[in-house]
Amino acid sequence: MSNDAIDTVSALIARSNALGADPRFTNYAGGNTSAKGSATDPVTGTDVQLLWVKGSGGDLGTLTEQGLTVLRLDRVRALKDVYPGLEREDEMVAAFDYCLHGKGGAAPSIDTAMHALVDAAHVDHLHPDAGIALACATDGEKLTEQVYGDKVVWVPWRRPGFQLGLDIATIKDANPQAVGTILGGHGITAWGDTSAQAEANSRWIIETAETFLAANSRAEPFGPVLDGYGPLPEAERRARAAALAPVIRGIASRDKPQVGHFSDADVVLDFLSRTEHPRLAALGTSCPDHFLRTKVKPLLLDLPPTADLETTITRLQELHEDYRADYQAYYDRHARPDSPAIRGADPLIVLVPGVGMFSYGKDAQTARVAGEFYINAINVMRGAEGVSSYVPIDEAEKFRIEYWALEEAKLQRMPRPKPLATRIALVTGAASGIGKAIATRLAAEGACVVVADLDLAKAQAAAAEIAGSMGTDVAVGVAADVSNPEAVRAAIDQAVLAFGGLDLVVNNAGLSISKPLLETTEKDWDLQHDVMAKGSFLVSQAAARVLIAQGLGGDIVYISSKNSVFAGPNNIAYSAVKADQAHQVRLLAAELGEHGVKVNGINPDGVVRGSGIFAGGWGAKRAAVYGVPEEELGAYYAQRTLLKREVLPEHVANAVFVLTGGELSHTTGLHVPVDAGVAAAFLR
Repeated sequence: MSNDAIDTVSALIARSNALGADPRFTNYAGGNTSAKGSATDPVTGTDVQLLWVKGSGGDLGTLTEQGLTVLRLDRVRALKDVYPGLEREDEMVAAFDYCLHGKGGAAPSIDTAMHALVDAAHVDHLHPDAGIALACATDGEKLTEQVYGDKVVWVPWRRPGFQLGLDIATIKDANPQAVGTILGGHGITAWGDTSAQAEANSRWIIETAETFLAANSRAEPFGPVLDGYGPLPEAERRARAAALAPVIRGIASRDKPQVGHFSDADVVLDFLSRTEHPRLAALGTSCPDHFLRTKVKPLLLDLPPTADLETTITRLQELHEDYRADYQAYYDRHARPDSPAIRGADPLIVLVPGVGMFSYGKDAQTARVAGEFYINAINVMRGAEGVSSYVPIDEAEKFRIEYWALEEAKLQRMPRPKPLATRIALVTGAASGIGKAIATRLAAEGACVVVADLDLAKAQAAAAEIAGSMGTDVAVGVAADVSNPEAVRAAIDQAVLAFGGLDLVVNNAGLSISKPLLETTEKDWDLQHDVMAKGSFLVSQAAARVLIAQGLGGDIVYISSKNSVFAGPNNIAYSAVKADQAHQVRLLAAELGEHGVKVNGINPDGVVRGSGIFAGGWGAKRAAVYGVPEEELGAYYAQRTLLKREVLPEHVANAVFVLTGGELSHTTGLHVPVDAGVAAAFLR
């Protein structure tokens, strides 16, 4: 690119990142920005006018040059001459492919026409809460004139597309004094001759709306507090959320599994405590970016937080049936023969007064962002109700957006999910060694992972390392003394609040004290049995409650040992407790099968490198037993195997994935040796 083109793109990226970094200005992956400029055509060597615009699905806050679509401006504008009219405007999106410059960059957004046709060098289209509040007010057009005079022009609701681009271009030409528009039911568009001017105009439109709403809003836009619907105290609130989370995840996952996110933000709790919240929740969201991620409306519990748990669960299940019937009727009212198939009738947002909001999606980030979008919607409702009344776009228009062929095409472009996508795993003893390798592998295969360890700092560090290599919203670290039932319940609660539920539990926490019978103390015996036998029991019991409440099946995996079946010297306590774990696998497989929960075990041996147990003194003691230097213990173990291969933590992690990744869907009660072949430990 020429220096001018480089400067243009750099300024566009900087402006996009600055606007996208502020949640007041736009939401995640919402809105788009553009710049026009000249570059040298590599074929002819002549100057060519280009349009750089954020591509489909990108996020302004993290936008890079690779996320831009690059088009020949003259060719995009020439599409006006072949535009077949409103009924066929969707055909214009495919025409953008014939306007690309070079390889074109990212897939073109539906808003490309708006950016190309508006006669300004720099254009921003954003979804600020304050702007949408005006856009969704009953008298939005009047308010726009009152707030901005003739500097910002009202545009009645129109679905994004080529016609909207033509409309805004016409408005700009007819209003040379204007710096932007309020798009009814949608958001704002602003422009400028320079990147700095466009950004300043965007900020001015948004901040002016914020100032107006703050100065003119009635005192209680959502009405007075509804008696009995105020927030529970924090500890009680989060305990209630943890108790409800598995049930609600099961509700949200009837058609397809979902990952969840919980929020008890003040804005949510206040909204749910007010008299008008049932009416407003029923109206649903308005901005297309909002309801595409939240569905057209949430499932709202109509009980106070003081209702007993059993009554609350029963009512949620009743409301779920009503919600599914209502959503199916909505689809049936508006679907045409060429409409995409219904994508599921379960809610993506579940609101529980006094407790908070549960949001759902195909992964943890999508679930979190869905919740953020509903908070945006609450802010929009507050703004509109404060100065007018909130009126979203009508249901038929919502359906046209939600089941738009272009939206379906975007969904079909998504990469194929990884094998463990939507699954939530908890691994004990996961801050190091085998546990960390398992947590890392499960995350790499698409799972959300809870790294549980006795040492909270180490658990959080391991989770941060996993998240750092695989993206945010992937792993969290929690403290877990598995021998303590209260600590185990707290760790499970943290897991379901972090990701909505639980699907896969790995009992890996352990330690070993290598002593002969006569030197093994009662304390040695009790410690190992508390951590591994009792600890596995407590974790499995607490996890099973969640798995059964969800109704989604699941997996429990025990990391046992070759020593569970092999009688080695000087190892009475450790080998006995591993045999206990091995039989827990069989017992739980028999008991939990009716709930679709598979229970399997893994019998490793000789995992020296990277092992926390071996590093803690076990290696030195075993090396002494076998008469070899400690640093050669791994090689010694390898030579006594049939395959003559050393076993590493990653090999154990591989076995966990094989058992839980879907290929062994009909296997339970199995123990898998990961020992490179120890004939004396063959299962009989």
